[in-house]
Amino acid sequence: MDLSKICQNAVQLTERTARFIHQEAGRVSAGQIEEKERNSLVSYVDKEAENQLVEGLAQLLPGSVFLTEEDTVENEEGELRWIIDPLDGTTNFLYQIPAYSISIALEREGEIVLGIVYEINRQECFYAWKGGGARLNGQNIRVSQRPTLEESLLATGFPYYDYDHTQSYLQLLGELMQKTRGLRRLGSAAVDLAYVACGRFDGFFEYSLKPWDVAGGAFIVKEAGGHVVDFNGGDDWLHGGEMLASNRLIAEAFLLEVGAAFKRL
Repeated sequence: MDLSKICQNAVQLTERTARFIHQEAGRVSAGQIEEKERNSLVSYVDKEAENQLVEGLAQLLPGSVFLTEEDTVENEEGELRWIIDPLDGTTNFLYQIPAYSISIALEREGEIVLGIVYEINRQECFYAWKGGGARLNGQNIRVSQRPTLEESLLATGFPYYDYDHTQSYLQLLGELMQKTRGLRRLGSAAVDLAYVACGRFDGFFEYSLKPWDVAGGAFIVKEAGGHVVDFNGGDDWLHGGEMLASNRLIAEAFLLEVGAAFKRL
């Protein structure tokens, strides 16, 4: 399997779908927005983008199956599986806040081997394939080399439906505010991870995540030399709903802070 060629073809498909999403920005009316569950919004743009990606990727790898956010195709298990979020940051898109993306990953026999995150407004395409390193618009990227939490800028996401652990989470944010150079919340986990991969952020953590939120971005972080774990320091970050990603220099201290906080939950 030529992962390099597959990735380049998938990038071209992603760019076409990104142009569709961009042209629809600001055109979605209130009556065209659905609430799948509390604060989880979707419109025809998400669904049409997913249709375009599924159709193109199925042609690219005949026989492959899909795990998608919007369920426009039956989610299946298979040797080759695409994991897709057609519009990560839908709320940002609908409110015209410019931080949203397409996220794609290819899983082969349970292992992610390719990842793409396309940040639509900046036209930045982050991508990687197994063993090939990570790139942004064709240029090699690496995670940052900041050596301490005190020098680090972190990203996170706020819970939008699971409020059971709000107080402990806010306590952790308060602690990290004092121990780092700051925290940011962009509203797209895929973008957060892409920014870790290229060194704009030094670390990212979030819980209540879905596989399509993080599969592509986390793989790019790893190919960029970064560290990706769950809150126990293990490998259950894709389906376990929680993730910590960072450069390797702050990984231990970062995990110590986040892991200790979530043990209180």
